[in-house]
Formats: sequence, C-alpha cells, structure tokens
Amino acid sequence: MIEDKNTCRTNLKDLGEFKLIDKLTENFQIKNSSTHKGIGDDAAVLSFTKKKVVVSTDLLVEGVHFNLAYTPLKHLGYKAVMVNLSDINAMNTIGTQITVSIAVSNRFTLESLEELYSGIRLATKAYNVDLVGGDTTSSTSGLTISVTAIGEVDEKDIVYRNGAEENDLLVVTGDLGSAYMGLKVLERENEVFKVNPNNQPELDQYTYLVERQLKPESRKDIIKLLKDLDVKPTSMIDISDGLSSEIIHICNQSNVGCNLYEEKIPIDPQLISTCEEFNIDSTTIALNGGEDYELLFTVSQKDFPKIKASPNFTVIGHITEKSLGKNLVLRNDSVINLKSRGWGSKDE
Repeated sequence: MIEDKNTCRTNLKDLGEFKLIDKLTENFQIKNSSTHKGIGDDAAVLSFTKKKVVVSTDLLVEGVHFNLAYTPLKHLGYKAVMVNLSDINAMNTIGTQITVSIAVSNRFTLESLEELYSGIRLATKAYNVDLVGGDTTSSTSGLTISVTAIGEVDEKDIVYRNGAEENDLLVVTGDLGSAYMGLKVLERENEVFKVNPNNQPELDQYTYLVERQLKPESRKDIIKLLKDLDVKPTSMIDISDGLSSEIIHICNQSNVGCNLYEEKIPIDPQLISTCEEFNIDSTTIALNGGEDYELLFTVSQKDFPKIKASPNFTVIGHITEKSLGKNLVLRNDSVINLKSRGWGSKDE
C-alpha cells in the first residue's frame, strides 16, 4: 500500500557489517555532555555525575508490532525511539542516549535501512538524545528492532509506579484511543488494497488518528511542565498497553484501589466519529487500545490547584483504599470492575 520510491538498491552483502554501520550512523551528532564516547569504539562511555541512570529496552518485531505494508520505514524508525523515550519519561526523567540494534532479512537494501535510520535520526534531533551504540545482524524472518533508552535524573525527582496513596487524583495527558483506531483504519485500507491494488487509501478524514499510530510523540514536554508547576507525581506510568491496564499496574504496585470515571476520559472527536463508523464503543477503545504513549499519573489533592488550569491534564478519577477495588464508574453512575484487556494481560 505504501509506494517505495527508491529506484537505487544496494545489496547489504555488497557492504558488509562495518561499512553498513558507518553508512547508517555517519550523520548522527553527539549533543549531551554526559556522552563521553559514542559510536566508534567497543563500547560507549557515559558520565552521570551525582545522577541516577534510568534504562529501558523495547523490542519491535515485524508481523507482531508493525506491518510494513502500511508503515513507512522512516515513521517506524521514529516510533521505535519514541516507544523507549516514553518509558524514560514515565520515571519523571528525560532521555539522553539510545542504542539501536536491528536484525534484517536479505529483502532489505541499504536504501531501505537508510530510510529507517533517517526516522531514528529525526527523533534524536527532536528529543536531543545521542545514538551511542547498537548492533546489526541478519535475520531469516523480516525486521526486528531493539532500542535501549537511557536517561539521567536526580534521585529526589524519580517517580515510580508504587507511590499512589488514598485520595490521590488520577490524571492523564492528551487524549486516548486514537492510535488504536488509526491502526484499525490502516488495516482496513490495507485489506481494500489487497483486493484491488489500484485503489488508493482514503485517509484524509483520519489524519489525526493515523498520525497517532504511525508517528507518536513521547511526552518529554510534560516532565518539564510538571517541574515548572512544582508538581511531583506520587506515581506514574506511560500508556502503552491501554488505560485500564496501566491503572491496574499502579493500583497493584501501590496496594490501593481506584474509581475511574467514564465521562472524564479524554477522547478526540475524530475518534468518536470513526468509532461510530466502525460500530465500536469509543470508551472501550480509550480503555484498551494502547500505543497512546501518554502519561498516567497520580498527584496529591493539594497539587490540584497547580494543574487544574492546564489543557495538558485531565483528572479522570481518584485513588481509594484497596478493599474498595478497582472500579469504572459509568455515565449512568453504575459501577463495574475495571478489567485489563491489554496485550497478554489478565483480569485482576
């Protein structure tokens, strides 16, 4: 469905591993003072004086996490970085370095990998992180990308999942569910393309949803905003597996319950209209869709005056004692148990 405009194709076997690495990484610049030595030696050397180091790794596998029929390689490279930086942000931390490792089959050319790395490079520039290492190897089953993100933070500023307390407010950034519906739109258009390759995808009315799926952004801006507002969350997590799953993670690790209010969940109008078209309940998508990469956090009620005027935050519920359970309060005021429907999840 995505047209490949590259006419020049260089077989990876013609380069060898070391020339390939040189080609892919030649345009990356070091920007952070904590990067003492980046690519070019046996290992990177980083210097974090009096700081704690936060590390996260995610794996993206073709056919499991992405479909190259409708995912441009440049977008994929960008997204692979965002997925990891979002985990760093969830610790109330800013990312400073990444490593990128890829396994590729022989159907990929130098030009296609350069396209992938152009997205990675765009992400490193936009978020001021350094590419300091990684690996390349061959694969018999498509493309696999592993990114490790590293951040530095003062110990007093770190936020974990396990700090939520009774009466804290549940807060989210942005809107939820749009990335999943963007995926549903792309999958539908891909099926149409399979039947008739002459059909061009009709995406004009779904631009926001598709962008949220193909080119998500990590919420580095929120970390700075919270600091400017003098607000330190009591717990925090990024929303990668769906709102319900992430709330349950916080509740389980903090040993508390919660009330989540359906009417408070932020949903974009484009999501609502698209859910109506697909005959899907928009609340279900917002709760379980995943890949939003927004931040979910809890704050003490005394900090509410500091955040209430910001359009970046929506209070969607509050923390209760554990014995009251994890509840979803519906629009008609009835209460049901909050269920986790994310990837590989179990109801808890």
